[in-house]
Amino acid sequence: HLLHRRPGTLSGGEQQRVALARALVIEPRLLLLDEPLSALDPEMREGLQRELARVHRELGTTTIHVTHDFEEAVALGDRIGVVNEGQVVQVGSAEDIFRKPASEFVARFVGVRNVFRGEIRPGEEGYQVLCLDPSTGSGQRGVEMAVVTRLTGQAHASLRPEDIIVSREPLRSSARNSFRGHVVDIADRGRLIYVTVRVPPDFTCVITRRSLEEMGLRKGLEVYIAFKASAVHVF
Repeated sequence: HLLHRRPGTLSGGEQQRVALARALVIEPRLLLLDEPLSALDPEMREGLQRELARVHRELGTTTIHVTHDFEEAVALGDRIGVVNEGQVVQVGSAEDIFRKPASEFVARFVGVRNVFRGEIRPGEEGYQVLCLDPSTGSGQRGVEMAVVTRLTGQAHASLRPEDIIVSREPLRSSARNSFRGHVVDIADRGRLIYVTVRVPPDFTCVITRRSLEEMGLRKGLEVYIAFKASAVHVF
């Protein structure tokens, strides 16, 4: 139905579909897509993502898809390469990059809001201790957290917001790390709420709107957070 339409009458999604068809008609061995979805609205972007996935699945054409959106990369990529200032800084599966970022840049890119630096010291019961740098977070003396790593000396650590439990009462769990702090920020992101708790340093946690309402969280309120040593990725 697009054959007799003038280019100026096509929507953004239709224009991208036409461009994709023109590229595929010559049966290329390699297809390079440079941010093909960046100018589309969310609904149209999701629809074209499904179309791209179907084309790749049916034709098997090797595709290099450039994007600044990690969720888009996860939805479409078998392997992901992260580039910073023209250099490839990490290549791997979506799970590896998501859970085990190789640098602070990669951690920030995949949405890790908690990135710390400090010194690894011997711990107990098979764990090590990461003594956070005083300059981390709010600038005050940082906490010591249990981690699982073979690294020694100075290191960075990342902790995903969804791996942190928030409670109004002291937590009774198997988590090796448990701290008391107070809420310094609540950011509404629609279905999810990001809560920043200052221990110090600051830990950003993610909860549902229902949890926010049930706990009655507000700025200044004292809360407790907990997370497993294995949830902390050290690099």
